[in-house]
Amino acid sequence: MKLKHPRRTAARTSQACAAAVTLSIALTACAGSAGGGDDDASGGGEGYAAGASQAEIDEALADLDPVTLTFQPSAASEQSIQSPSGTEFATALEERSGGKITVETVWGQAIAGYTEVHDALADGRIDLAYTLPVYEPTEFPAVNAVGDALAGISPSPFVGEMIANAVAADVSWDTPEVVEEYESKGLHPLVPVVASGGYYSVCSDTGVAADDWDGRQVRIASKTQGELMSHLGASPVSMEYTETYEALQRGTVDCTLAQLVPSAESGIFEVAPNVGYMTTTSFTRAPGAMVAGSSFEELPLAYQQVIFDTYVDYFQGQMMTTVGGNAEAIKQAKAAGGAIEQFPEDVQTSIEEFNTEKNEEIAASGVAGDDLTDKIAESVEKWTAEAESLGYADAGTTADFDQWYDPKTDYRPLAEALYADAFEEHRPS
Repeated sequence: MKLKHPRRTAARTSQACAAAVTLSIALTACAGSAGGGDDDASGGGEGYAAGASQAEIDEALADLDPVTLTFQPSAASEQSIQSPSGTEFATALEERSGGKITVETVWGQAIAGYTEVHDALADGRIDLAYTLPVYEPTEFPAVNAVGDALAGISPSPFVGEMIANAVAADVSWDTPEVVEEYESKGLHPLVPVVASGGYYSVCSDTGVAADDWDGRQVRIASKTQGELMSHLGASPVSMEYTETYEALQRGTVDCTLAQLVPSAESGIFEVAPNVGYMTTTSFTRAPGAMVAGSSFEELPLAYQQVIFDTYVDYFQGQMMTTVGGNAEAIKQAKAAGGAIEQFPEDVQTSIEEFNTEKNEEIAASGVAGDDLTDKIAESVEKWTAEAESLGYADAGTTADFDQWYDPKTDYRPLAEALYADAFEEHRPS
C-alpha cells in the first residue's frame, strides 16, 4: 500500500495545522538539519554513500514505503519560461528514487505566497519549495547580506549567471549564520542561497546615461537596490512584482530593476521594452533558496539523501530557466521595439563605487561573519576558473544574446563540481 507522506493542505483546519506545528517542533528538538552532517538528521533507516550507482540507491530504498511530497517551485505553470527549475528537479527526484518518491508539483504559489511560504514549510503544508528570503530581510539578514555581496560579479547573461549561482551556493554553505537562519525556523536548506538571475533596468523610455536616471521613478526589489537608485538620482518605489506591469502601463513608474526571466513571463516588455545592461559590474541580487520543510526530518535517511543529491539536476533546470530566459527576454524586448543599451562607463563606475561601500558596511555589521567579502572574492576566482576549464564561454554580448545562446547547453559538469566541493559535506548522514 502506498503511504502518503504527512502534510497539511491549505484547506485543513487551523487545529490540524497547530498539531502539525507541535509535531514539527518536537521533531526539530531531537533532529538535525540537512546541512548538519549529523547522524541524528534522519527519520531512521540506512542511507547510501555519496556517488552511489542507481542500483545501490535502489537497494537502499527497496524496503521503504512510497511517499508523496508537495513541491512549490517558482513558476506560474508548467508551460512557463521558468518551469525547468521545477520540472527538472521533480523529474530527477522521482527517477532517482526509482518511483518511490512522487512529487506533487503545485504551480503559481497556490498554497502559499512568498511572504507565507516559510510558515507553510514549517507547519507541513508544503514539503519542498523555492522561496524568496529577500521578502523577509529582518528574518533572514545573513541570507540577504550574501545577496547584496554578490553585486559586482560578472554581469554576462551566460557565464556570469553560472558563476553567480555557484558562488551563492558555495559561500552560503560556508556561512554558518545563513544556515542557522533556516534551522532556527525548523527549516532545512537544500540550497541556502540561490542567486537566480542578474538584474537589469527595464524602462518605458530609452536612455541609461547618468542624466536619464535623474528623477525617474524606479520599482526596486530590495532595500539595497532602493539605496542604489537614490545614489543615481532616481526615486525608488517598492511594490510587489505582480503590480509592476500595471504601474509601468499607467506611468506610475518609469522603470523596474528586474530579472529578465520573470519580465518575459509577465509580459513586461509590452509596456517597457527598453533594457539596460552592464559589462564591468552588476546590481545586487535578490536571493532565493531551495528549502525543505519540517516534514524532511520525518523521512527515512535514504529519502533525505535522494532529495539532497538531486541538486545537480536542480542546477541544470535553474540555469535552463535563468540563462535560457535571458535569451528569450532579449528576443521579446527586441520584438516589442525596445533598445538593448549598455550602461555608459561613468554610470557603471558609480554603481561599482556604491557596491564597494555596501560591501564594507556588510563586513562591518558582521551579520554574515566578518570575512564574507573575502569568501566571495575567493569563490568567484575558483568558479570562474572552473567554468573556463570546463569550456563555458560567452560568444557575444547581452545585446545579441538571443542569437548566440545555445538552448541545449549542459550545465551539469559545473554543478557536479560544485556539489562535490560545497554540498557533499553537508549531506544528511
